[in-house]
Amino acid sequence: MTFFAAIFKVLIVGLILGAGLPAIFAGGMLAYSFGAGGEEADHVIHKPNPALKYLGIVLFLFVGLVIVTAVAWITRATVIHHFGIDLFPMLKK
Repeated sequence: MTFFAAIFKVLIVGLILGAGLPAIFAGGMLAYSFGAGGEEADHVIHKPNPALKYLGIVLFLFVGLVIVTAVAWITRATVIHHFGIDLFPMLKK
């Protein structure tokens, strides 16, 4: 049963990071563009909405944080070996 549980965990993480991060980034792009306001191709004018603009920025920051954390997680053994700094001291090795 642990074999199937491991496969299920990998599947869930793959769906979240594989399809979820681009979807969150796309949502951030949409929120930021609607928040900026302006005129569309069919001459409809939208007023700026600061709340949507800040939501887009928060979503961009979240995606960036996940990417930086993933790179740090992947390279943690190299960083520990060369610099002696454990980036994730709360997790077991």
